[in-house]
Amino acid sequence: MTTKSGGAGAFARFDLNRVPSPCFVVDKAAIERNLAILADVRDRAEVKLLLALKAFSMWSLGDLVGRYLDGTATSGLWEARLAAAHYTGEVATFCAGYKAGDIAEVCALSDHVIFNSPYQHARFAGALRAARQDGAAFDVGLRLNPMHAEGEVAKYDPAQPHSRLGFPADQLETAHLEGVSGLHIHSLCEQDFPPLRRTWEALAPRIAPFLDRIEWLNLGGGHHITRADYQRDDLVAFLKALKAETGLEIYLEPGEAIAFDAGILVGEVIDVIDNGMPVAIVDISATCHMPDVIEAPYRPAMLGEAPEGKGVTVRLGGPSCLAGDIIGDYRFAERPAPGQRIAFLDQAHYSMVKTTTFNGVPLPAIALWDSRDDSLEIVREFGWEQFRDRLS
Repeated sequence: MTTKSGGAGAFARFDLNRVPSPCFVVDKAAIERNLAILADVRDRAEVKLLLALKAFSMWSLGDLVGRYLDGTATSGLWEARLAAAHYTGEVATFCAGYKAGDIAEVCALSDHVIFNSPYQHARFAGALRAARQDGAAFDVGLRLNPMHAEGEVAKYDPAQPHSRLGFPADQLETAHLEGVSGLHIHSLCEQDFPPLRRTWEALAPRIAPFLDRIEWLNLGGGHHITRADYQRDDLVAFLKALKAETGLEIYLEPGEAIAFDAGILVGEVIDVIDNGMPVAIVDISATCHMPDVIEAPYRPAMLGEAPEGKGVTVRLGGPSCLAGDIIGDYRFAERPAPGQRIAFLDQAHYSMVKTTTFNGVPLPAIALWDSRDDSLEIVREFGWEQFRDRLS
């Protein structure tokens, strides 16, 4: 995968030494800019937009999100609890496999409980009735696999062959929609508008016979709506036409679009050795702090990297003992020295929610900066207790 970052933006003037290292720094102004763009699309298209917490869960900004969006999309009980505690609006919960011990609370916290298959919905029928008798007010959705792949990386594509995510659309029958109020489709990842159009064109004939049986349609996430080159007017026209054609309430649940180009990950050079090329050990770990670098894989953009063909190329690797803890090769104006600060761009979404303490590597702190007035708050720092308390 290639980074979609549009560049350093306001972070070009941020002093990396103002925060502890490592540290995620999120620009509140950039988050609000993205939220305003999304709200404009929502209002023009007359649809509903939910924040997908799986991509960006900085709950200290929950009130800000609530001023622009209609609620949250959660991925199970714990995210639903987070939504209920720190966000406002609707809660749409989807989980590939609910556990019996969780379903009652999920129903109590959610407005929409979305199942991965009609079989699981049927197995929980009694639990759903009991939850409603106890006062829970929710409807039920069913996730469909559109059977149309658009993903850049197959292992990240929910529509890959033999996918576990979503009920195959070509198997849908009328009986499967008994007690179901809506359909959920999610198969995109950091993409612009044309893949959504193609996905709908492939799916529409399969589900057309069932649309009069449901009330809402959720088109999931993966829409890079806030990216500069996203075709927002085309999206608005498409959504308005879709709503008019189907008569359904339409939902989108972007995650990375809320935090796109809104955060950096600051780190520090610890040591530099020579092994056929300069190799720098930094306190940012690919495996612990940016796992998609290894899993996707992809190369995150570095703040202030020297132009192609200029400077010194240095391999950057993390402090863990994992041999594959390599971030990549980057160009520096001159050989970096211990103590030098670096930063990687567009790290607010997914990186923040995927951090681990493998190998006892410390978690990055979290800071909130506002590029409009240069105010800075260290929102959270983590001690070794977070590592200890995950073990026994």
